[in-house]
Amino acid sequence: MVDGVVIIDPAEPVANDANVTYQGQSLSAVTHRYFMLNKPAGVVCATRDHEHRTVLDLLDVPNKTRLHIAGRLDVDATGLVLITDDGDWAHRIMAPRQKLPKTYRVWLAEPVSDHALDQIRCGIHLQGEASVCAPAEVERITDKEVRLTITEGRYHQVKRMFAATGNRVVQLHRERVGRLVLDPLLAPGQARPLTDFEHAEIPANT
Repeated sequence: MVDGVVIIDPAEPVANDANVTYQGQSLSAVTHRYFMLNKPAGVVCATRDHEHRTVLDLLDVPNKTRLHIAGRLDVDATGLVLITDDGDWAHRIMAPRQKLPKTYRVWLAEPVSDHALDQIRCGIHLQGEASVCAPAEVERITDKEVRLTITEGRYHQVKRMFAATGNRVVQLHRERVGRLVLDPLLAPGQARPLTDFEHAEIPANT
């Protein structure tokens, strides 16, 4: 019953403030769920995998089959992964036209040159790609460590960008998606729900 009226059509619109009951018991709408997880190395961003643990295996929540990973990381990469059952919110993170910045800490096999950083800032050409990458922000932390922000999500993009400069990524850690920053209190493998403020940090569709 909705506001005292029996409803038999499952497509009947129901207002957010409606009084909904079933066999005399009040019901409340199911709300979407949003989590951030600090992904450890060796865990895959997938709902199921026959060889590795998945990020969903690390979540101790009911109805995990309804959850989706909003932006993936390679099996050997670590850091911020966002998980939700809100398809529209997940799409806003992953859609290329949103150009949502993603920030990574990158450790390299060899010292990175100023020329290589300038190539990345200007938009580097990846092997097998017809177009160059969009210009990226990159700052040197040490000779072999940088912080990189990109607005695209090409296949293995960060590794391929540095490979195009003649270097090799040995460790990759995602720190930020948009304005959402990985909680420093989350140990590898730990997750927590997003706050309302954090959820709102993902912009609406443009």
